[in-house]
Amino acid sequence: MKIGFVIADDNEYAPVLENAEKYGCKKVTRRNRESVEFNIEKHEIIAVKCGIGKVNAASAAAFLIADDNVDAIINFGLSGAVSGLLKGDIVAGTSFTECDFDISPLGLPVGVKPQDVYVYEADGAMVKAALSIAGVKSAKCGCGDFFLSDREKKDFYKETFGINEFDMETGAIASVCHDADIPFAAIRQISDDADDAASESYKEMNDKCEDSLIDVVIQIVKNL
Repeated sequence: MKIGFVIADDNEYAPVLENAEKYGCKKVTRRNRESVEFNIEKHEIIAVKCGIGKVNAASAAAFLIADDNVDAIINFGLSGAVSGLLKGDIVAGTSFTECDFDISPLGLPVGVKPQDVYVYEADGAMVKAALSIAGVKSAKCGCGDFFLSDREKKDFYKETFGINEFDMETGAIASVCHDADIPFAAIRQISDDADDAASESYKEMNDKCEDSLIDVVIQIVKNL
């Protein structure tokens, strides 16, 4: 299987590159984005550093599908806790909602798109592989093109969408994968509580460039 990894920023990408070098890797540039190719057992991996946010993530996923013919995509990175999660928790997303989509002045509720599907589901086999790893939890993911650090908005998203975490990439990638009929999974680690102290908490964890996420992702790939 050929699997695309989509990773947003430098510090989230650094552990991927370090581990890729252990497996023997090839560094390449794809569509002006840094990427690395390596193998995990029988699977071919193409890991792309996409940049932060929905547009960057969606375009990176689309190019992996169109240019590289990947069979599946996994996104991973840091997220803010919205409900039922603690800092340090690692979660496998089960559903993905673009919370910042808002055409409510036209009569639709916040988050609802004028199309049949606007809440996207993760691939069941990859979620199962993730949840077989000790300590990994399931979570409903919310997504938006901003860093969530507002308790009032966090509470609104919790009540409106029933999400457990919030990030800046998953919903957009899920939309691309849904349209292309490509299996998708997101593995996220909680870095903050999406409140007034979120930025400092996020920076503290992001700066550590820890291996905990990539270790889980590698094990997921081995379990497939």
